[in-house]
Amino acid sequence: MPRPYQTHRIALFSLLAAALLLQGCTLSRAQIRRADALVAATTDRNLTCASADRCAMPSPLLDAATRALAVSTPQQPVHVVTLLDDSEPALAARINLIRAARRSIDVQTYIWDKDDTGQLILNELVQAARRGVQVRILADQLNSFNDPDLLDRLARASANLQVRLYNPTFHKAQTQPVEFAAGLLCCFIHFNQRMHNKLLLVDDSIGITGGRNYEDRYFNWDDNFDYIDRDVMVGGPAATQMAASFALFWQHKRAVPLTHLRDVNRRMLADSAAPAWPAPHYRHPLRVAQVEQAAEDPAWLRAWLVKPSLQTGSVEYFSDLPAKTDKPNKLHAREFTRHVMRMVSDAKHEVLLQTPYLVMSKQAQRIFKRLHQRPDAPRVIVSTNSLASTDAFAVYALSYKHRKRYLTKFGFEIHELKPHAPGAAEDYELANLGTDTAVPSPETASPASAERVRMRLHLLGSHGSSKRPVPLLSEGRRFGLHAKSIVIDDDIAMVGSHNFDPRSDHYNTEAGVIVYDTRFAAQVRQSIMRDTQPENAWVMAPRQAVIPVLTDINQAIGDVSESLPLFDIWPFRYATDYELKPGCQPLLASNPGFYSCYQPVGDFPDVAVSPKLIITRFIAAFGSGVTGVL
Repeated sequence: MPRPYQTHRIALFSLLAAALLLQGCTLSRAQIRRADALVAATTDRNLTCASADRCAMPSPLLDAATRALAVSTPQQPVHVVTLLDDSEPALAARINLIRAARRSIDVQTYIWDKDDTGQLILNELVQAARRGVQVRILADQLNSFNDPDLLDRLARASANLQVRLYNPTFHKAQTQPVEFAAGLLCCFIHFNQRMHNKLLLVDDSIGITGGRNYEDRYFNWDDNFDYIDRDVMVGGPAATQMAASFALFWQHKRAVPLTHLRDVNRRMLADSAAPAWPAPHYRHPLRVAQVEQAAEDPAWLRAWLVKPSLQTGSVEYFSDLPAKTDKPNKLHAREFTRHVMRMVSDAKHEVLLQTPYLVMSKQAQRIFKRLHQRPDAPRVIVSTNSLASTDAFAVYALSYKHRKRYLTKFGFEIHELKPHAPGAAEDYELANLGTDTAVPSPETASPASAERVRMRLHLLGSHGSSKRPVPLLSEGRRFGLHAKSIVIDDDIAMVGSHNFDPRSDHYNTEAGVIVYDTRFAAQVRQSIMRDTQPENAWVMAPRQAVIPVLTDINQAIGDVSESLPLFDIWPFRYATDYELKPGCQPLLASNPGFYSCYQPVGDFPDVAVSPKLIITRFIAAFGSGVTGVL
């Protein structure tokens, strides 16, 4: 009978052997040709529109972009820029642009789920293709379309629709748990190199980019846990940069056609009959109908998307090259990452950073350390998740480990989001008006929220137009932060997919828009600062020195423990979270009156004791070696 350690070795070798076998199981050219021929013969080629404009719906968004392109010159570009903070306008803008497309739609994303949001956008794209628009979808394989049957239907839904998956694991669309583990064991670097870009580009004239994927929680449609997120819509010459970037990814060897995927190919050849494209089946059809109505309502579009838009000059779309995933150390492939770092390095008086994962790469650490050492060091304000609000507790553990470094060496002012932040709840309520969720009363909501509710009700009338976070002590709807943005010196703002962490620096490809306009920077700054307000976030600060000698000893032991790559087990950290006391005004931690106006709420406020809390502590103690891929 084998001993336990022998059993483990046998299991490990079996898993490695399976991984190597799976890695080599590519399809033959004959299998691919058969599937290609089948798709060509059975794809729906009927068009629902015979007019030259592809029966495109009128769109003030696309019209504004067309005008900007018409008056732009290389020396004086003109752009129309719209910040998409609220989730309903962000979704309605996508629907409006898809329905308004006349020539082409290119979509690039990291996650595409089969929930209401995923079904809605996917069906809109299929319908656009069927009226004659050329539609291309490029999604990262690991978290998108994990269903060969669905991909078989997509492959034959329209002759004008093409779908490719980026960096598929073992040449498959669907990744089983054992294959996930095998991918980590046999092909760690390759498996971790993901396409994190998000882009929707219409007619090469107007695009949306930012943090949102196609899943309910990015648009406040999840029943339990939703994200604070942010996109930007840009019409004008920057759309040309978006088109060039998409083309590079689409043509890259890792962008794999569906017939080249083993499980999809097998599904196609098993049943030569073309599967019908079914009507979507929504969990909340009323909510879907409302956002569809908003996307076609001129008054709604004018109030929520046209009026807040800015006409400006210099806007740049930056994207890492797909070659970054082949050669992550090649600087030319990391264009977006390098540009973001250069912007931060040049800051004069303030850096406002919002990121869901406060784990700094070595390059970012060097930059912020140099900034803090300057005689005229700029203020650095950071909005990020608490353990109670994040769904990536393993990543949070590494941030927790380096709290003292962030406060003392980098000078960060850190605000950690509360899981029931009222600011996030306002947007959720606005995205669900007229459904079975509670609607805030204009009399009891905040003034800003009340005005938004009144406008929404006025425009639409009474009819309307994966990962789990840690358990909490409190109850109620939960929110987490997913937005990734920077504002530099009130002059420059960046909105994109870059998390400012080692994974974004070295493994994922990232993209985003940089807008050189003080008005846009003010909009983004106001949005981020709302999430740092006392009602929405706890503030991180050093522990108050109660007994000076013991405090000094504790900090000395903590410093030694934090510096260890392993066995960082000292439980009393340099800093903890604080809550503003009633009747007090917000203060900086450096203010002498800070401790009289703030009360400590612990390192992990509102978090219940659970296995995930224990694992968080464990990773903080022993997990520094995996910082780069978390």
